[in-house]
Parts: sequence; structure tokens; C-alpha cells
Amino acid sequence: MEQEEGNLERLLKWAAECGISDSKCRGLSCLGHSLVVSYFHGAGGRGLGAARDLEKGELVLKVPKWALFTRESLLLKDDQLSVAVNAHSSLSSTQTLTVCLLYEMGKGKTSWWHPYLINLPRSYDIIATFGEFEKQAMQVDDAIWAADKAISKAEFEWKETNALMEQLKLKPQLRTFRAWLWASATVSSRTMHIPWDGAGCLCPVGDLFNYSAPVEESDFENMEHRTHDLALQDISTVNGETSCILDMEQLDSDSGRLTDGRFENDVGAYCFYAKKSYRKGEQVLLSYGTYTNLELLEHYGFLLNENPNDKVFVPLEPEIYSSCSWPKESLYIHQSGKPSFALLSALRLWATPANRRRSVGHLAYSGLQLSVENELFVMRWISNKCNSTMKNLPTTFEEDSLLLSVIDKIQNVNAPLEFANVSSVSTDEICTFRANVLKKGETDSKTLVSGKMQRSRERWKLAVKWRLGYKKILVDCISVCDEMIRVLCSQISHS
Repeated sequence: MEQEEGNLERLLKWAAECGISDSKCRGLSCLGHSLVVSYFHGAGGRGLGAARDLEKGELVLKVPKWALFTRESLLLKDDQLSVAVNAHSSLSSTQTLTVCLLYEMGKGKTSWWHPYLINLPRSYDIIATFGEFEKQAMQVDDAIWAADKAISKAEFEWKETNALMEQLKLKPQLRTFRAWLWASATVSSRTMHIPWDGAGCLCPVGDLFNYSAPVEESDFENMEHRTHDLALQDISTVNGETSCILDMEQLDSDSGRLTDGRFENDVGAYCFYAKKSYRKGEQVLLSYGTYTNLELLEHYGFLLNENPNDKVFVPLEPEIYSSCSWPKESLYIHQSGKPSFALLSALRLWATPANRRRSVGHLAYSGLQLSVENELFVMRWISNKCNSTMKNLPTTFEEDSLLLSVIDKIQNVNAPLEFANVSSVSTDEICTFRANVLKKGETDSKTLVSGKMQRSRERWKLAVKWRLGYKKILVDCISVCDEMIRVLCSQISHS
């Protein structure tokens, strides 16, 4: 702990010398006027807090271009690196930046970036680091597929860069797949967008901000919320045939407004702004963009207990896709449990006889009920689909909730297993974890929790938390649909 504090102090002093600052004044530390490093238990750990009351839109940190860790800055500082990288032009910009990071790590204390590099996390929990046990613990095919894809991609990109790393004479421990996973996870989870390089940049001090999901709703979400109430009304009460087809390109062009930091050419620096007003002592958060929990886990190695951008895709019949023009990625269930605008639209049209779809298509695409009977069929179909999806998974929502509370109590894999109320399926999973840890030699009988065992447990915990969140959305969707079914049945009984 004392060493970590010393490393952090060195970073803040080095950053001040580089011109990084949270004010116009420079001192021994780059922080203190607007921001301060604090520890936020249960809210991201170490992060940046408000050193004073901050106003919405206020500039809170500025990092000059020469302090950004970019391919350009690294190649300009090191001729040997520049020659080697230019000889491997087929590598992607991200692969090259990852190798550059390992190259600088190999320099140790002689690297100009050393005060920054020693403060980087020693490990990450992105899904590319998941073993077979953690991967299967996610249970859902889409998540397992995403993990397989991430692992395969990491292995492929690592092998492609071996020749460059050998030419640079990197130390053997820096050429391993384990080292590559660390470096690529650093690049994936900590880089920020810059207009001149697709690989982005590592931003000293700026990457101390923890993540907050965007609080502003996209035009698509606003549209869904506006039409949701209309969808609950009988068609006879609604006039007009206003089209609500979304311009996806326009939405993409507006996505920049979801971020709180950007590189500004006129000042030659990366600038960070307070997205809202903060009171002194509150954690100042940064929105990297809109991500589901699976995407957060894939790129950053964490997930949110309450993520307004999370969603669930349930299996749909091929005819549902072919009967509408909505893209597949728009057919999902919101984190709140509500079916998306597009999903409701597609199902209403699919539930209509084929010879009538053309005549009612404009109504379905406007987010309107086609009839009480049609809506009742759709709600029952969604509820049944959510139920069948959960029944096909090995554990229930309740079992996962209990298992999650048990995982933290597993301090020693050699200790007797005595957990009351744990289902036999969950007990089998715990035993599999213990066997997996013992097989890898990730425990030390002299200590309760070795570092390796703790990391294995944390990855397992993330997998269980993810699948629990997935199931919660399905449970909430069933509740939403069942309530709507109750309302519709009441309408029928009173008609």
C-alpha cells in the first residue's frame, strides 16, 4: 500500500512536469484544484473525486498532446522502434500500439513513461482472459460465443506480432501470450479516441476517471418511450400515421455527445469536462460511450449492477426477421424489462396474417397496437419465450443470487464445503471451480487466498454476475408482459 502511494505521488509530480493540470496553475502535483485521487469503495475503486464544487460543463482536466502515449509520440522518441514498426506495416494500429507498450515496459526505469507505466493495473478481467470454466459459467450461448471470439482474436493478433517483438528483442516474459493479454487489455480498456490514429491514445491521469453509463437518452430511446404509452392504448384512440423509422446514420453521428472528453486541436490537448455538477468529495465520472454489460466485460473487464444500456436478445423465428425491415440488433429487451420499439413492431406484424401485413405495416412501424387480440398474442409470446429461454439455462435466477453471495466466502479451496441452502447444481459448480484452481496450482495451502486464486474467483464472479443480470432482464420482461396481459384481458371483459 505504501509503495502504491509512492508510485501515485511520482505519477502526479511527473504529470505536472508534463503540463497535465486540473487548473491554469502548475504545482508539485497536477491535481488539487478541481480533482483529487480518492478511493471509492464499491464504485470502481481508485478514481477521481471533486476537490471543490464543480459546475456542469466546467473544464476539469487538460492533458497536452506531448503527454499522450501514442504511436506517433513513441516512434518520434525512439529510432529503433520506428524502424522496426515501419518494417511490419501489415499490422493494425492497435497491434502496433500494444507492442509499443510492451517495448516501453521492457525499458523499466529508463523509460520516459515509467512513472505512468508503474501505475497501470497489474491484471485485467476482460473476457479474453477467461478460462474454459469462467467462459462456460456465463451459460448463455451469445456470451460464450463472444468469449470464444475474443480469445481467438487475441491469440491471432499475438501470433501476428511475434516477428516484430523478436526484432525489437523484447524480453522473453514480454513476448508471452499472458503479457500480450495484459498489454492488449490495457489498450482496449484505457485508450481514448484521437482523430489522427485509430488505435487511440493512453492518457496519463485522464484514465483515472471511472466509468458512468451515459445518462442522456438517444433519439431512439426517446422515441421508444414516447411510443410506449401509445402502444398501451387501443388503436381507436390514436389518430395519425406518423412514421417512426429511425435514421441509424444520424444516430451514429450524434454518438459523440455521449462522451465527456475529447482532443481539442486549438489548445493541443485532451480536455475533460464535468458532464454534470458535482459537490466536493463526489466521484467525477467519465462516460466512454454506450455499452451493454457484455460489451463492458469484453472491452473493460467490469460490468455495472444497474446499466441502463444493457439488453437481452431472445431467439426469434426466422419468419419474424423476414416479415419486417428492422435490423436484428434492434430486436431486444431493455434493461428495464420492456421489449424494444422495434421488437414490438416486428412481433405485431409477424402475428398478423401475411395477406394483411401490407395494409397495417405503417401502423406497426408507428408503434401502435394493431388490435387488442394481436397485442395479447404478442405479450403472451414474449412472456413464454422469456420463460423457455430461462428454463434452458442450467441454473435459475434465485440459484444464481445465492451463489453470488457464496462466492466471496470461498477463501480456501482446501476447506470443507459447508454452505447451507445452495442447490446441487450450484454445489457442482463450486466443486468444479475448486478442482479447476487446484489443477492450475493457483492456491497456496499456507495462505487463504493466493493472488492467482483470487483472480480466478473474480472472473468467475463476473461471469455469474453477468448471467444473473441477463436473467433479471428476462424476469422483469415477464412481469411487464404479464401486467400488460392483465390490462388487455380487462379491456376484453369490459368490451
